[in-house]
Amino acid sequence: MVTATAYARCLQLAQQHYENFPVASRLLPKATRPHIAAIYAFARIADDFADEGIRGPEARLALLEDWQQRLDAAVAGTLQTDDSDASAIFVALADTIARFNLERSMFDDLLDAFRQDVRVSRYETWADLLDYCRRSANPIGRLVLRIAGYRNTELDTRADAVCTALQLTNFWQDIEGDLKKGRLYVPLSVVRETGADIEDLRRARFTPAWTAALEQAAAETRRQFANGRAVADLVSGRLRWELRATWLGGTRILDRLASQRFDVFKSRPTLGWADAGVIAVRTLLWRRRTSIDYAGSVTQP
Repeated sequence: MVTATAYARCLQLAQQHYENFPVASRLLPKATRPHIAAIYAFARIADDFADEGIRGPEARLALLEDWQQRLDAAVAGTLQTDDSDASAIFVALADTIARFNLERSMFDDLLDAFRQDVRVSRYETWADLLDYCRRSANPIGRLVLRIAGYRNTELDTRADAVCTALQLTNFWQDIEGDLKKGRLYVPLSVVRETGADIEDLRRARFTPAWTAALEQAAAETRRQFANGRAVADLVSGRLRWELRATWLGGTRILDRLASQRFDVFKSRPTLGWADAGVIAVRTLLWRRRTSIDYAGSVTQP
């Protein structure tokens, strides 16, 4: 399969899925978009293996194992190609990994997290949940930075916080849907502390105890957003605008959840065209909120 054709298919796949944040958007430099789309397509399809459809656990794990073997072959240069979407994804991904010398461990972490989604339905503590986010979300931010030309510990740490915050926001946004799959991402320590009852959620009853639990969850999420916000000040060019829009989109969803006291049984907040206008304005009016001078701490690409 021709590499250009493979990248084009990845871009199509990226544009077909709704996300809270822009994927390979026009805010990014044109040259980087196909590579971001290849990474997104790899992760999106694997996540769907773990989440979507009516397959049993063994079938889901088998699909993820096939994805792992394809990744192994892509990295080793032994990929067998055909006309399938899967082949297109790995043709593009192999080229992206080689071109930018991307760390293999990040892709392994993503697949490990997707397998965990099949096997694990509850998290006891924040530490347990954040470790999951470290593998399920944080590699994406780091990979975007690598493609943009950044390899910097400070930036990685800030990007990790934003990616974790986005993942957590998505959990609170999707409580109803996740529960139908048997999953709950609110740490059980928080559930017990607030006196919340999971049976109430199963009956679509969002009680004051669950509001209290989600207020705690939102507080941790806001802390992560705050810790990561400076990543948009530490990069240059169009990536800066992309990261600002991403941060603003995530916090807007969280604000909307808070405004309805986190009761997603009434409505699941999403971003629409009106939100895009607000985010665009706030992106332009963005103000750096840290007193620390990061000048010189990041090598510009």
